[in-house]
Amino acid sequence: MAKLKDIDKKAEEKGKGLVTLWQFVKFIFVSLIAFVVQFLLLNTLGLIPAVKELYSVDFKWWIFTCEVAAGGLGYFIVNNTANISAQIVSFFVNREKTFNSGANVAITLPIYLVFTICLIVFSAWFNPFFKDFLVSKGLGDVPASNASTMLCCTIQFFLYFPVDKILFRKPKETLI
Repeated sequence: MAKLKDIDKKAEEKGKGLVTLWQFVKFIFVSLIAFVVQFLLLNTLGLIPAVKELYSVDFKWWIFTCEVAAGGLGYFIVNNTANISAQIVSFFVNREKTFNSGANVAITLPIYLVFTICLIVFSAWFNPFFKDFLVSKGLGDVPASNASTMLCCTIQFFLYFPVDKILFRKPKETLI
């Protein structure tokens, strides 16, 4: 971690543009970690027998529709659990490592949660919709699930960076 701090200091010496570029590079790596968490959960939670049974239950509520052909209630639960878990990992790692932020968690976490809930609602609607589309075009169920999740992750990635940059703008106080 000392090398990371050294690179952070060198970037600061070169200006805000380089700091933002360096933060973006770190954000990519943190997003990859969150991506791995999300895909591990996406592809393992459905193996739990109680969850597996829910794949055969139609789920329709508000704007969300997950019919049995799209994985039903089980897919909805697995997909959203994986997404929420990835965002929790992302919040804390980005706050600490990417942005070296001392921003108050009591203030930033609720804002982050509201933004995250909005993105998850979008993903919970769009993911099964896009998965159904891919399955109807001949792609298998698991590849369609993964492709849909990848697209949602990409959209979230490009929306989270500017939001995190604003939320985590307060640097940690350095002790002399």
